[in-house]
Amino acid sequence: MTGELSFPVQQARTRRFSLGRPRAFTVTPDGGRVLFLRSPAGTDPVNDLWCFDVATAQSRLLAAATDVLAGEDDRELPPEERARRERAREMAGGIVGYATDRDGTVATFSLSGRLFTVDVATGEVAEESPAGVVFDPRPSPDGTRIAYTTAGGLHVLERGGADRPVAVEEGVTWGVAEFVAAEEMDRMRGFWWSPDGTRVAAARVDESPVEVWHIADPAHPDRAPTQHRYPAAGTANARVGLSVLDVDGDGRVDVRWDAEAFPYLAAVSWATVGGTAGPLTLLVQDRRQTRWRVLTVDTTTGATRVVREDIDDAWLTLVPGVPAWLDEDQLVMVVDVDREGRLTRSVVVDGEVVTPSGLDVHRVLDVSEDAIWFTAADGPFDVHVHRFDCHTGELRRETDVDGVHDAVVAGGTTVTVSATVLTDAVSVQVSRDGAPVAGIPSFADRAVVSPRVSFLELGPRGLPAALLLPGPGSAAEGDASLPVVLSPYGGPGHPRVQRASAYFLEQQWLADQGFAVLVVDNRGMPNLGPAAEREIKYDLATPVLEDQVAALHAAAELEPRLDLSRVGIRGWSFGGFLAGLAVLRRPDVFRAGVAGAPVADWRLYDTHYTERYLGLPDEHPEAYRVSSLVDAEGRLVDPAVLPAGPPPALMIIHGLADDNVVAAHSLRLSGALLAAGRPHEFLPLSGVTHMTPQEVVAENLLRLQVDFLRAALHGVAGDDRW
Repeated sequence: MTGELSFPVQQARTRRFSLGRPRAFTVTPDGGRVLFLRSPAGTDPVNDLWCFDVATAQSRLLAAATDVLAGEDDRELPPEERARRERAREMAGGIVGYATDRDGTVATFSLSGRLFTVDVATGEVAEESPAGVVFDPRPSPDGTRIAYTTAGGLHVLERGGADRPVAVEEGVTWGVAEFVAAEEMDRMRGFWWSPDGTRVAAARVDESPVEVWHIADPAHPDRAPTQHRYPAAGTANARVGLSVLDVDGDGRVDVRWDAEAFPYLAAVSWATVGGTAGPLTLLVQDRRQTRWRVLTVDTTTGATRVVREDIDDAWLTLVPGVPAWLDEDQLVMVVDVDREGRLTRSVVVDGEVVTPSGLDVHRVLDVSEDAIWFTAADGPFDVHVHRFDCHTGELRRETDVDGVHDAVVAGGTTVTVSATVLTDAVSVQVSRDGAPVAGIPSFADRAVVSPRVSFLELGPRGLPAALLLPGPGSAAEGDASLPVVLSPYGGPGHPRVQRASAYFLEQQWLADQGFAVLVVDNRGMPNLGPAAEREIKYDLATPVLEDQVAALHAAAELEPRLDLSRVGIRGWSFGGFLAGLAVLRRPDVFRAGVAGAPVADWRLYDTHYTERYLGLPDEHPEAYRVSSLVDAEGRLVDPAVLPAGPPPALMIIHGLADDNVVAAHSLRLSGALLAAGRPHEFLPLSGVTHMTPQEVVAENLLRLQVDFLRAALHGVAGDDRW
């Protein structure tokens, strides 16, 4: 990528600099190999499967998607795969997912619905002969069979041999995660091999109770709308069960738990513990997500036993990697614990808290009889990898440099993925028994901008914030007064202010166009701790907006160049909701807003997310009203009286193919604004979903937003300073 290209073009072509970056790591149990995905270049969207040999510190290509397809197109995807990619926000193509057997000797993947295996030792790729279009293929622990789903049914294929349907039922799906599991619970899969490879635990999903919504493409009126089962807040969810299926016969054992009281199947694991087969373990939640149970299953009868139950007045937060077993008797969980007067998200082993107060756990990476590996927030800006020694009780931080770190651990080998302020690139380091081995190179392009970020803790709450000003050589460098653009996400679960330069490339480019850019994480977001997260219960609007305004004024006290008479805000999804909220309820502060795919009416968003924070609509109607931009009658909710002078400028952007935040949100918001006589612009994007991976769309969206903000805050039309 040459420096002659503008940043909007570069960011669009590189899919936000994600192409060419190694990802999706699997470490073999002996620690000898690391499998991963990577595309050949920073502008190539087609991923290949690679293997890194720890002993030689060399990488080799296992399977190139373009070679496997032999010139065929990789766009004929089964609908389940298209849905999975949307839920996972997958922006690339080629081999975007794979699975291995227990020892990591065989890997499976699908391309255009075709099924392939690769021998990891030799690199030999073979195409199998499944019964239909393949989704989510996974080899048995010994690698001799492959389970997969096709047309909603679960099949098992003997490698190089016969294919057998294991569970096929009209009107339901087997082995596929339902919408809220994939979108909100981080459960992307729907079946799990038993450790001995003779059985499969599979989710049975009946979506018939779920309302049918229609996603239309007005640009093509000749095409019928797509029917989409969407469980909006307060409406029926899919009915989800679990069965243990015999892959060699017709045996089926239905797992029994109180699904009326605990309808959400949040997590399933069936692994080995101490070298022997561990119990089939479930985590089930109630509808309000204030209560959950960890269950073990008697796989011969389907009976379940409660091994842990937790209750929380606000909600219980799902943490990836748990439940897990340290040994046959010791369960590992992560729960919020009040310690030393502070609520902390803590690792708990057999009921005993093993992590200190103030160290909030994000994810459990690995559990063995020797150690528990996890990531946790060390302060508001950093996420580090930690290791708890199960024998000595020692807790050690494994990463040193400030930033955001993640890891994959197995067999004494650790793959650490790090984003820091030292560089705007994401690095991958392999170590063995604590000693560095080598880095796995990234082919990602380097951005033409270099972020210069000031990390701040603003106001009495110490709100995490990042301030970016025009850099050297920009047209606005040295300006005595700068209009301000807030660029938040603002929603639960996704901190934006992290000590990693790679997260602020777009923000720096925006600052270089003549703005001071302020990114603030408010109450409800995890880097302020569980207690602050809970302050948004029954109100997703007021605390969030109050914190953004408070941080803005606190930043202006520290940086006198911030012009508080010229303030705008931009965001996408929850950030789009926040942008619309700011313009409507604080027009005295915000002169412009760009609301991308905003959630305008929380009654139209999904059950698992929305009800966690706002409760059930029939029980808490005021929570939904105060948290929404429009009410049930299509009127603006609590808009402030406009100050004298021109009204704030608002641009609404929405992809018409969005099946997550459907376009009805923006259409209702636009209608309510029109009815209230509030001027605004509405940019509908035909064929665009909640993501915008299309290169031309992504590039021009960024340009249009800057033009809009420049006109509103600078009082001038767009120019060619990009």
